[in-house]
Amino acid sequence: MKKIELLAPAGDLDKLKMAIIYGADAVYLGGESFGLRKSSKNFSLEDIKKGVEYAHSKDKKVYITLNIVPHDEDLEGLEKYVKYLKSINVDAVIVSDPGMFSVIKRTVPDLPIHISTQASVTNYETIMFWYSLGVRRIVLARELSFEEIRSITNRIPEDLEIEAFVHGSMCMSYSGRCLMSNYMADRDANRGDCAQPCRYKYHVVEEKRPGEYFPIIEDDGGTFIFNSKDLCMIEYMDELIKAGINSFKIEGRSKSAYYVSTVIRAYRIALDEYLKDSENYKYDKKWLEELQKVSHRDFTTGFYFGKTEDAQVYSTSSYVRGFDFIGMVLDYEPSTKVATIEQRNRIFVGDEIEIFGPKKEYFTQTIEKMWNDKGEEIDVAPHAQQIITLKVKEDIDKYYLIRKRKED
Repeated sequence: MKKIELLAPAGDLDKLKMAIIYGADAVYLGGESFGLRKSSKNFSLEDIKKGVEYAHSKDKKVYITLNIVPHDEDLEGLEKYVKYLKSINVDAVIVSDPGMFSVIKRTVPDLPIHISTQASVTNYETIMFWYSLGVRRIVLARELSFEEIRSITNRIPEDLEIEAFVHGSMCMSYSGRCLMSNYMADRDANRGDCAQPCRYKYHVVEEKRPGEYFPIIEDDGGTFIFNSKDLCMIEYMDELIKAGINSFKIEGRSKSAYYVSTVIRAYRIALDEYLKDSENYKYDKKWLEELQKVSHRDFTTGFYFGKTEDAQVYSTSSYVRGFDFIGMVLDYEPSTKVATIEQRNRIFVGDEIEIFGPKKEYFTQTIEKMWNDKGEEIDVAPHAQQIITLKVKEDIDKYYLIRKRKED
């Protein structure tokens, strides 16, 4: 069996580091041009270099997204950009457009290119077309079932890798190719600027009754007819591996560091359990419970088991938020069991909290006392990124995360 890669999104340098600390084998990220996520911070040239250096120091990989569907003006500066990426030793670039592919091939012919899910690769012949041009990794379209994936992976060459999304937001359009944002908000989703109109609230208006808005279902809040659930495949780790997928991709470059860390950690634990003893592997529902502790929509298995009628959320576009991320550990003194915390949401004495780290089970405790950075005892830490200290009942380490259940 080929090595299975866990591939994490990185919206900025801090998220890249947290993804790797929490178990990612590789990260993908966008620079300030040519990528599909203008809504995330993205990386300056210097930060890309720092990210590559950090990842390589941990024996991890970095892939750069160049996956827009470009117009002529969008290609300006591409040659200079990919030469820079090659000079800092990025591991691959992710491309969807044949024209962009051609420019990269002629400019830096030995820079590995991965074909993006935006290219809508859904069949063996298309895969072999790209293979004939030197591509050695394909990110499959999300519209494929396990049966179709197995049919492909059983026939492809040994040196060709298959990557597929296993978790995160889903687009209601085919492989993310959508014109709704362009039409409704004058923001081109295929050039990196999606306004997510699929999450808007919709009613029906009959043409002879202007101003009369009819809900499509019996709910005066309207309906969200385009609003997809989030993909979640952690229950099917064994089937993903048996299908021949080599890289498990997590969506979410616009998500928080807490989201990325929590999701990567859950999939890392599940994947390691399988790799440790595949014959006796057993899914543990606590992995799914962990994924439900970050902001998410209801979950779906997408197209993996064929087209389902349960892939959309018709009642709301809101996220499910059961827990708040309240702090990250900056330092820990084992002799006193005192942790230094950077606050991320308000913390009160008396709060019941959960603390967890990479590959480590969370534990629960109540905050009995805490102190500010001057050593003064306080009842609440209300200020953004306030530095506090508190005692913890188990040994922890830097970069551990703290959360608490949201109040009803």
